[in-house]
Amino acid sequence: MSTKDLLRFATAGSVDDGKSTLVGRLLYDTKSVLADQIEAVQRASVDKGLTTPDLSLLVDGLRAEREQGITIDVAYRYFSTPTREFVLADTPGHVQYTRNTVTGASTAELAVLLVDARHGVVEQTRRHAAVLALLRVPRLVLAINKIDLVGYDEAVLTAIAKDFSGLARSLGFADEAVVTIPVSALVGDNVVERSANTPWYEGPTLLGHLESVPVTGPEAGAPFRMPVQYVIREHSRDYRGYAGQVAAGTVAPGDEVVVLPGGARTTVSAVETADGSLASAGAGRSVTVLLADDIDISRGDVLASAAAPPRVGTEIDATLCWLSDKPLRPGARLLLKHGTRTTQVIVGALGDRLDTDTITYTDAPGQLGINDIAKVSLRTADPLPVDDYADDRATGCFLIIDPPTGNTLAAGMVGHPLTLAP
Repeated sequence: MSTKDLLRFATAGSVDDGKSTLVGRLLYDTKSVLADQIEAVQRASVDKGLTTPDLSLLVDGLRAEREQGITIDVAYRYFSTPTREFVLADTPGHVQYTRNTVTGASTAELAVLLVDARHGVVEQTRRHAAVLALLRVPRLVLAINKIDLVGYDEAVLTAIAKDFSGLARSLGFADEAVVTIPVSALVGDNVVERSANTPWYEGPTLLGHLESVPVTGPEAGAPFRMPVQYVIREHSRDYRGYAGQVAAGTVAPGDEVVVLPGGARTTVSAVETADGSLASAGAGRSVTVLLADDIDISRGDVLASAAAPPRVGTEIDATLCWLSDKPLRPGARLLLKHGTRTTQVIVGALGDRLDTDTITYTDAPGQLGINDIAKVSLRTADPLPVDDYADDRATGCFLIIDPPTGNTLAAGMVGHPLTLAP
């Protein structure tokens, strides 16, 4: 089994800023592409009249994407280096695919936001930065691409970085959470290898930064949370364990926990995996937890730290990212999936809508359309143990589902995680 760290990251940016080319360059230069894939790209590039391989074709897999030269859907790619493994989500740049950016960046521990060195921070840059802030992506790389087209001018980098820093602060990003790297995805400057064309740049290459940035997310230091996925019973030896993935914090034998929404308290007697018992298990680890007391627990319940439990209730103030062509209106009766529990939900009042063009909140709309992001009030049929998304992404998120079809209609966040500075 691999013991290397895993980093999940996403790319975002405006149309034609070179996201897919940058991803293709990463895959190509890290030798993560099979020979037949390279040959197919070379043939396709020749057919397009190009003299060099179009590396974006390694990512844009849909026929419509190849024909139009744009990214439409989220493209997931997996690659590794000797020090780390990566899961990359290449998200679309068009405003009409904002929902795809939301889904692609929702699990990212870092986002690479591209800007064209010739154009600097544009409207779509601001829009994507706001979405990344809303999703509480903890780390951000501002990749200033196409520096070869501005003559590797240091002043261009400095001006764009200064312009973006004000935007990042207004969205709540700390200065140390944002790193600026000048790159040329087409040529390869500062992507995997340091470029001799930028002697004035002393920072890391993009891959160097991705390999060295901490992968421990905020969930690791949060109070313990684990939705119960399955109850394991073995009557022959009077065994009852509760299997699931640790969503936040750490659990160890001797810890006092509370079972929610019921509220029963008990103590952890053991933490087990298929390979044996553990001294402790952190966020992201799939385990079976054994408890000291015999309590009625079923799938959908949540084991949580007794010292810092989540709140339990049926009234939820939330922020919704509406993903469906079907509009949302107050009074709609839908399904809400939180952790391993699915329950009925009624949509109450619609609150302020986030205008991603101006990055301001506007008056409440009469309904939500596709790509809309707005505050809403919800009432669930069953009490749910929830945390604010700003405090814990793992237990502060949920999905809204269409009962007849089972289609996902919205991604939701408990509370209002995006606070805009005046």
